Amino acid sequence: MDYVMEQLKKQIMMELNDYGAVSDDVLLRNIDEIVCREGRLQHFSLNQKMQYRKDIFHAIRGLDIIEELLEDESVTEIMINGYRNIFIEQSGQIRRYEKCFSSEDKLNDIVQKMVSSANRVVNETTPVADARLSDGSRLNVVLPPVSLDGPVVTIRKFPEQFTVEQLIQKNSISEECAALLKQLVEARYNIFISGGTGAGKTTFLNALSRYIPETERIITIEDSAELQLDIPNMVRMEARNRNMEGKNEIRIRDLIRTALRMRPDRIIVGEVRSEEALDMLQAMNTGHDGSISTGHANSSADMLTRLEMMVLMAADIPLAAIKSQIASAIDILVHLERFRDGSRKVVSVEEVIGCINGEICIQPLFEYDREKECICRTGNRMVNEEKLQKAGKRTVCM
Repeated sequence: MDYVMEQLKKQIMMELNDYGAVSDDVLLRNIDEIVCREGRLQHFSLNQKMQYRKDIFHAIRGLDIIEELLEDESVTEIMINGYRNIFIEQSGQIRRYEKCFSSEDKLNDIVQKMVSSANRVVNETTPVADARLSDGSRLNVVLPPVSLDGPVVTIRKFPEQFTVEQLIQKNSISEECAALLKQLVEARYNIFISGGTGAGKTTFLNALSRYIPETERIITIEDSAELQLDIPNMVRMEARNRNMEGKNEIRIRDLIRTALRMRPDRIIVGEVRSEEALDMLQAMNTGHDGSISTGHANSSADMLTRLEMMVLMAADIPLAAIKSQIASAIDILVHLERFRDGSRKVVSVEEVIGCINGEICIQPLFEYDREKECICRTGNRMVNEEKLQKAGKRTVCM
């Protein structure tokens, strides 16, 4: 850290004995006085004074050097590998950040401030935590002894909500594909969105949710609340980790069961990672058509295999029965990829036809053409069009 700034911060903390109790305005006035006083002695430029003012305030009252990164809309990911090494993703590219924390203790203080504000706990006993910051950013923390080189912090920002129209402008999806998905959401098809880390699953789910009629009641369930849906009759629920005594844990699958008693029209599960997949499939199979969820996978076919494994974690069920449940619950698979240039695109939209001869059969409706650099219709006609017909719609694939 800048030696001058560290000395200025120490002066302010000495002059304001109870600096934690003073208001932001009082703190800023004291910072201005000291910076101006020292500036006359050391000949600070106006830009230096403004930068010291902001940095010192963030160091005392905010999240130190993380604060300016959170304010920078061009930064989409912050990766802290110990107090000396900070990397950021900016405009789809990862680079090293020029600043660092003054010490590991300072980083630990910031970690505790972020985690406690989200009502989560992280320490040597519970060294891994997921949380959500006040601006909606996703926070993951790993502490020693699990991380060998000091605290590891990853913050993924969600600076803005994209509409499907904006995704079309970004060439993330074609107009024809978007039109089909709009019809499928309105016709209450169960949709599962898959993709790798950072592929844009949550962003795409947020965009699709705009097609849900305002008259419906929606329940959202997440491990760490990230969805930003604009629906009037919506209930948001978030899972809770066990406390220091190892009690009072509330799992996603517990919330799914609770949601079934809350008269939902649709249930949206932010992401399935484990045994909650069984409860999600049962919700989709018990009259809650139009439900949406996401999961990590390299392709739609891989996602189906992962779902099978997740269900096996929850119960000892014959694989044939699991495949049948999946084929009955999920109507449409949407897969996204993050390309090398940092762009995120829909690369396939596939229909789940059913379980035939013990295997889940899917057919592509749209696939990404890497030569044309866009997602194109395959020419296949949808097999299961009952919901579209009931909704008075015609599929654009016909």
